[in-house]
Amino acid sequence: MDPRCTMGLAILIFVTVLLISDAVSVETQAYFNGTAYLPCPFTKAQNISLSELVVFWQDQQKLVLYEHYLGTEKLDSVNAKYLGRTSFDRNNWTLRLHNVQIKDMGSYDCFIQKKPPTGSIILQQTLTELSVIANFSEPEIKLAQNVTGNSGINLTCTSKQGHPKPKKMYFLITNSTNEYGDNMQISQDNVTELFSISNSLSLSFPDDVWHMTVVCVLETESMKISSKPLNFTQEFPSPQTYWKEITASVTVALLLVMLLIIVCHKKPNQPSRPSNTASKLERDSNADRETINLKELEPQIASAKPNAE
Repeated sequence: MDPRCTMGLAILIFVTVLLISDAVSVETQAYFNGTAYLPCPFTKAQNISLSELVVFWQDQQKLVLYEHYLGTEKLDSVNAKYLGRTSFDRNNWTLRLHNVQIKDMGSYDCFIQKKPPTGSIILQQTLTELSVIANFSEPEIKLAQNVTGNSGINLTCTSKQGHPKPKKMYFLITNSTNEYGDNMQISQDNVTELFSISNSLSLSFPDDVWHMTVVCVLETESMKISSKPLNFTQEFPSPQTYWKEITASVTVALLLVMLLIIVCHKKPNQPSRPSNTASKLERDSNADRETINLKELEPQIASAKPNAE
């Protein structure tokens, strides 16, 4: 290369570096499907007409979003993904990017060039870092089944279509600061890149508790979103069922009492058969009683004999 060309290129690079060494860097945020504002404030706008300048924005892949060439919009160099999605605010030197998607997140450069008769000079560069947010839907609690005295509570909580990725989701229960949740799941849509989140909970009524209030909470990087409180009242048994249970309980109790009485008053076992000696003694005793009875009757027998004669 000609030494003079090399020196000229070096001077141009040096001048360019000097001119853009004070490049502005800003951060901006837009809502999903909303409008992003990409500023490019030009401090020398009062001294230079827009018709003398080339102003354009490009993304981090060097794809052109918009170009204003010497006072006129130039669409030839605009990438197809940005056609019809931009508008230029001349008063504020800001490019509006419409219908913002999650894929639009990233950095954007704005260049302001002066177009002399030969070549071009970069007067200013502005770097904008764009972030995109989407509000999650309000968490919604759904009951998987009716609450009865014999079953627990099975709950699911869901929130959809949000960005950035949520931190966590959990349940809060009456009079407790503990966070409950059995199975938190986060998914991302392949097209929109939005996140959805769900969690589930299974629990039973504590003893002597008939009423509970449950709230589902979603935490993101910047906020907490709570569901509407869901109140649960445990069903009391019907009167028929209640009396049936009481009758059954009383019947069982009476049967147990009767069984206990029978066991306690059961006759002792019969004694073993008396031995031969005992039998003999009993017979002798009976014979003595018979002898005594005959002696007592002798006077009566004697008095009766004369009459007979």
